[in-house]
Amino acid sequence: MAGKDEKPKREGAIKRFFRETSGELRRVSWPTWPEARRLTFVVIVVLVAMAIFLWIVDLGASKLLALLVGV
Repeated sequence: MAGKDEKPKREGAIKRFFRETSGELRRVSWPTWPEARRLTFVVIVVLVAMAIFLWIVDLGASKLLALLVGV
């Protein structure tokens, strides 16, 4: 019956997870503010470009489907 008196190992695993995670985050090479702004701008430009591309593809596909169905 020694198993019932022991603390669950899950508690230690959770503490170890957070300790290891915080240690890894201290070693991360974080970008500077100018780098972060530049990368954010790149992400927004790519997002807008992809949205326009998908809009054009959707428009073309709907026109093609309308021609095929005869609407």
